[in-house]
Amino acid sequence: MQSAELKKTREKRTKSPEQALAALMRLCARAEKSEGDARRLMRSWGLDGQQAEAVLARLVRERFIDDSRYAEAFVREKLRLSGWGAYKIRTALQRKGIRREVIDAALRQIDPSLQGERLVEQLSRKARTVKYTTSYELKTKLIRYGLSLGYDYEAVLDAAAQLVKDTDSCDDF
Repeated sequence: MQSAELKKTREKRTKSPEQALAALMRLCARAEKSEGDARRLMRSWGLDGQQAEAVLARLVRERFIDDSRYAEAFVREKLRLSGWGAYKIRTALQRKGIRREVIDAALRQIDPSLQGERLVEQLSRKARTVKYTTSYELKTKLIRYGLSLGYDYEAVLDAAAQLVKDTDSCDDF
């Protein structure tokens, strides 16, 4: 019984190149998509490589998909809304198949002072919720959290030290 339902679901998801083009145009009109996102969707819809590349070429030509525009929007969103650092943003974009030079160009638009302010804001928010017994433990947890957000080690270390004033015993990080 389950395999029959699964088969129906797969049959419904299969699209012709024209249907895939129309569906992707609708999706791209609502939100930015990368070339990798489009390829992944078309593969799930059963399009072969040649058909998918033809659809993708048309989407790129008509500017429905633009990886540099996507990368810039991604960087703005992850920095502003999610509080991510440059390392984590770079990794996420690489996983999406964005070329290195496009990622570099998008990351160059980040204002370092704005990123530093965002890091301090994230760490101070974390400091209010974390449990600790010593300032050393607090600083360690803040550093770990800042690094997990993808910020530079030196920036995280400075921001954590700024937040945790009594760190005489833990300056040797």
